[in-house]
Parts: sequence; C-alpha cells; structure tokens
Amino acid sequence: MLLGDFLRNSARRLSPKVACVCGSTRLGYGSFDEQANRLAHALLDAGVRRGDRVVVFLDNRVEAVISIFAILKAGAAFVVVNPTTKADKLTYLVNDCGATTIITSGQLSSVVSEVETAAESLRAVVTCGWEVSRHGTLRNRRIDFEHDLVGFSTEPPRVRCIDMDLAAIIYTSGSTGRPKGVVMTHRNMVSAADSITEYLENVEDDIILNVLPLSFGYGLYQALTAVKIGVTLVLEKSFAYPYQIVQRVREERVTAFPGVPTMFALLLQMTDLDPADFDAVRYVTNAGAALPPSHIARLRRLFRKARIYSMYGITECTRVTYLPPNELERRPTSVGKAMPNCETFIVDPNGNPVAPGEVGELVVRGSNVMQGYWNLPEETNKALRPGRHPWERVLHTGDLFRMDEEGYLYFVARQDDIIKSRGEKVSPREVENTIHELAEVQETAVVGVPDPILGAAIKAIVVKTEGARLSEADVIAHCARRLENYMVPKIVEFRDGLPKTTSGKIARAQLKADEQAAKGMGGETV
Repeated sequence: MLLGDFLRNSARRLSPKVACVCGSTRLGYGSFDEQANRLAHALLDAGVRRGDRVVVFLDNRVEAVISIFAILKAGAAFVVVNPTTKADKLTYLVNDCGATTIITSGQLSSVVSEVETAAESLRAVVTCGWEVSRHGTLRNRRIDFEHDLVGFSTEPPRVRCIDMDLAAIIYTSGSTGRPKGVVMTHRNMVSAADSITEYLENVEDDIILNVLPLSFGYGLYQALTAVKIGVTLVLEKSFAYPYQIVQRVREERVTAFPGVPTMFALLLQMTDLDPADFDAVRYVTNAGAALPPSHIARLRRLFRKARIYSMYGITECTRVTYLPPNELERRPTSVGKAMPNCETFIVDPNGNPVAPGEVGELVVRGSNVMQGYWNLPEETNKALRPGRHPWERVLHTGDLFRMDEEGYLYFVARQDDIIKSRGEKVSPREVENTIHELAEVQETAVVGVPDPILGAAIKAIVVKTEGARLSEADVIAHCARRLENYMVPKIVEFRDGLPKTTSGKIARAQLKADEQAAKGMGGETV
C-alpha cells in the first residue's frame, strides 16, 4: 500500500462524511479526494515529477492536508515546514532538498518572495489567497488554489509509485548544526500508521483533535492516521487560546486528544475546567517528552473517562513505544514497550545488550525506521548501523534508557543532555520530575552550568503557577529530601516562561547555549 491510498480508500467508503474541520470549514471525504486530485494534476502540469520534493509552507489549515495528499498522488514527496520559519532557514531547506515547488499562503508571501531569489530549484509556487499572484512579473509559475484548480480533472493521476519510493522528508533540528532531513518512504510511513492505529484501537467514529503543527511528526501523523481510518480531524492552528480549544472539544465531541507536556501544563493551570466537557474523549496521548507523574494524576481526574497513553518516539522512526493505559498507575514514569511491528533493545557503548536496570542507548528495529538523512552520509551511518541480519540496519537513537525486569522501558535522557556533576551522571528528567511534585510549579527545565569545582552545577529553571509563593530555598529543600546530594540543584532561577521549539517542546539546546554564553564559555555542558 502507498500512503496516498489512505485518502482514496476512505473517500470510496465514506464520501459524504466530514474528513476535516478547520474554523468554519467542514470538508467531506469526497470533496477532499477531488481537490487533492485537482491539485495533483496542477502540480504535474507545472513540471513536478515522480520523486520531486514539494514544500508545504502553511499553518494548520484544510489546504495543508489537501496538499500533502495531492503531492503523494502526483508521485512526489512532501516536505512540511513550520510557517514560523524565517526566510534564511526556509531557503536552506528548499536548497537542501532541491524542492521544485512551494505551497504557501498570502500571509507568508514576503518570506517566500525572499526564498525565490535564492532557490534555483524552484519552478512553481502554489498559493492560497495571495493576491500578488495574479499580477506583475514573477520568476516562477503561480497556481492559485481558488482560481486555477477548477480547470483540472477530479480523477486521480496515472502516476505509478512503489512503496520504496520517497514519500516525505521531515526535517528535525539536533542540538547543534543545521536541520537534518529524515528520509521516509511510503513503506516507512504506512508501517508507522498501521502500528499507531492498532495500539490506539482507532475506529471510524473517532474525532481527533490536532493543535500540533503538521511539520512536527506527532502532528503530521494525526492527519495521516485520521485519513487512514476515515475519522474526522479537527484541525486547530495552535494551543495559544486554551479556552477556545476546550470549547471546540465540547462542540465537536472530540474523542482523541493528543498533546505534549507544555500543552497539558497549561490545561492543568485552568482551575475552572469542568471534567464533563471532556467526557467524550476516549483517549489522551502524550509524546515529545515525558509527563511528570504529578501531571498524570491530575490529567486522569480531568479526562475521567479517557485512557491515557504515555508514548515515546523520534522523527527518525515516528513512534517507538507506548505504555498500555492499564499500566499507568503501576509505572507512571515508563514509556512502555515497543509498539506492534517494532522491536527495541538497549545496548552499552560497545553495542552489547545491558541487563535490566542498567542504562544504555535505545536501539530500534522495524520497517518504520527511516532510510537515512538527506545528503548526510556520515550522519546516516552514525545513526543506522548493521543489525542482526546482513541485510538490515537498525536505528541508534542517541537516547539513554533503562528497562525493568518485565521489559518496560524508562527514558533517562538524551546522551547530550546528561550532566556530569561531582563525577556523577545526572539525568535532568529525574530532577525535573521531583520538582514537578511541588503544586506551585507549572514547568521546569534542568540544565548544567559550568562550575570550576563541580564540573557542572545543577541549575533548575522554574515557571511558577499563577499567584504561587515559592522560593529558591523551597525548591532546593524539596529536592534535598527526595534526591541524592549530587542531584540537588545548586541554582534555582524563576522565569515567566521557557523557550519552546516549534513543536511545543522545551528548547533545551537553547537553554544550554544561553548558560554557556552567560558564563563566556564554548562547548557543551556534560
């Protein structure tokens, strides 16, 4: 099966059913498929060919989801880029993947205009509401969603692909350097979608809320799995206005609520919420970072009829593990076991399996694992290494885990995030979970700061809940009661907020860089 078949199959079965809700727009599966076919023909007419890369530079809107499937129908590969991306970075991404086309909107016209002057591979720009596209001398061909697509066929294009063809490049930012393009074939992405929908037990009656950007793998797969099963996707641009999201959940009778810890932290700050507003929600998922156990307990009271899934995944293979909801109370800090059709194991620096309870690097084996990084052979060989069979390569995640006696996995830290203090290795996550036990804490991040005696001192950056009275001494005293001496923060700094990545995760790399700059030192704190 190809990724684009998800839409074709659901449109055949469920033509009048609402596929996507966004603002006042309600798009049926039949219309969705027809519009994707029209855009696919327009792309082909503009010179897009099998294997070409097409950038989707849009916010969460109906046209973005249509574009993804239109690109697949044209035999090309999609590259979804966050709409907050600035011109210099977008230019880099376009040049790096050699994109031939950008699909964008009028609000982003100034950014795209800058990119066009520096991106030699571009041949066409597809626009939504960009008035300038109808006038003036322009370097690349313009195709307008509203005016130009009506002239193209609603029948699917006759483009033949196989499941080993490129389906998408998903860019991910590491702790240093330029973004890396994760290469995904149709087989990779179909496999991931099959596994995710199997363990979440998705059914056609589901209504999935997605406030996560489609450029973020977690957000992208809300759309892909929704179309695969034939459910309704409620698409929101962000979580900036939580009360509006709660209203949307109530009005649309949302059954699936995916989120990240920063979203749930904001939700739990809203003291006037009525749990009845969430009674239609049958499952909640968390990925991107682990939820503190204290937040899990409060979420269970808010989503009183929902199953809560703690999950772990990385862009290089989409999703890896999930914790069955009936294990959540017994193992609140676990991310579970490997999802269906996926295997995991933990190894030491020499590649040997470690015993239960020991910390090592997580390795992933499965058809959901990427093909490599676009144009980065050295980085690819570092991440993908020989597996148990001569014909396979497995993914070394760079993440440190331990496993209990029953095989359940526990995230320890990114290898780059481990702090060496007083000769001991400190996991920021363990310290953060302890700080989160304080009811006055909304968010926290723990980093290492250079120290001439300790090597690295533990620093906790804390965001307090509104009106909270919490001092540095309170945080340190609480940690001293719960943690070993070398793990207790030496410094506590209170802030109004923490920097976030475009996917809503705490930007640890930025925090570490800021601390290094403040101390006038280079390199990383480890």
